[in-house]
Amino acid sequence: MNSAAPALTPTTRSLAWCLHLLVIGLLALAAGRAVTDGGPDTGWIIAVSAACSLVYAVGPTLPCVRRSRRAAALWLAVVGACWLALLILSSDAVWVAFPLYFLQLHLLSRRAGPAAVVATAAAAIAGFAAHQHSFAPAMAIGPALGAAVAAAVVWGYQALYRESEHRRRLIEELTATRADLAAAQHTAGVLAERDRLAREIHDTLAQGLSSIQLLLRAAERVLPQAPQNAARYVDQARQAAADNLAEARRFVAALTSPTLEGTTVAGALDRLCKTTSARHRITARFHLTGTPTPLTTAHEVALLRIAQSALANTVQHAEATAAKVTLSYLDDHVAIDIVDDGCGFDPAHRPAPDPETGGFGLAAMRARAQDLGGTFTIETAPGHGTTLAAQLPLTPPADTKPEACP
Repeated sequence: MNSAAPALTPTTRSLAWCLHLLVIGLLALAAGRAVTDGGPDTGWIIAVSAACSLVYAVGPTLPCVRRSRRAAALWLAVVGACWLALLILSSDAVWVAFPLYFLQLHLLSRRAGPAAVVATAAAAIAGFAAHQHSFAPAMAIGPALGAAVAAAVVWGYQALYRESEHRRRLIEELTATRADLAAAQHTAGVLAERDRLAREIHDTLAQGLSSIQLLLRAAERVLPQAPQNAARYVDQARQAAADNLAEARRFVAALTSPTLEGTTVAGALDRLCKTTSARHRITARFHLTGTPTPLTTAHEVALLRIAQSALANTVQHAEATAAKVTLSYLDDHVAIDIVDDGCGFDPAHRPAPDPETGGFGLAAMRARAQDLGGTFTIETAPGHGTTLAAQLPLTPPADTKPEACP
């Protein structure tokens, strides 16, 4: 059993002071009435009233009374004994029973409090009847009604306090939940943006740097025998560096891809194939089927990036001599297919992505297609070339957030 007395927090400070003043005032009233009446017990009434006031005033200042239910009960017992002594001497002490009800219900346990109130009310009724030398039912109405009012007020206030505490805890939990949700959303946003930036860097800057590296290696190989060809490779590497510099600047500025400026996605894909053919030992061709329809920027960027990444993989890994990029406008989809005649690979045994050697391209292409509600498939086998196909719906799902363009 918890022996700690409840703190005064359920009762506001102003109400507590009003209760203290009420007790002292009623004791002073009993002493004043005794002086006015001039009875034989006036001195005793004044002394007992003063003693009761002193005992009552000392109690709230003692830390043990505030912290221990047992100490509070002992203090109430001393106050009650002084009050009973005053009740024997003066009928005016009956009125002190009313504030005692509040103290007993507040400081004592749920079982002891009502029992103390009933005992106090009975003592008040009996004491008043003894002073009147008779008993009538009307004499019990005042103390009993006061006890009922005190119980209703205290229990009602405690119920309101419990409800308030419950709401406070709910608000704290809601605030904590909202903070956790905001943190989770922030983390998800950071991860999504990090994933988007990783794909953009892989499909633009990383592929451009790889192309420059291949061109410079080609220039290094032919430099002793054919300096003019080496100069051509160096010039192509310089142009690739300039293109990537423009891509990086626009990427930082968070604008649309410079490859798509002033042209359609079909034109950008055609230029990509021509540039790839000019810079590397591969013949890349572009083919358009269907009737072109307007596409969102997210669709155009995704199609272009998929083609860029696929051709970069073909140049670096496939050992292909030819590649074909086909853009197809269907009824409710737009599709892009990249086919090469390279060495192919086993899709079930692809090397794991590695920061040194790469391997992020296929995952990035698949993620781009899935972000727009589309599909991405791979058809390949060792020695039989590779076909990459991506289909994007012309109307993205409502819950799909279009990817921002760099």
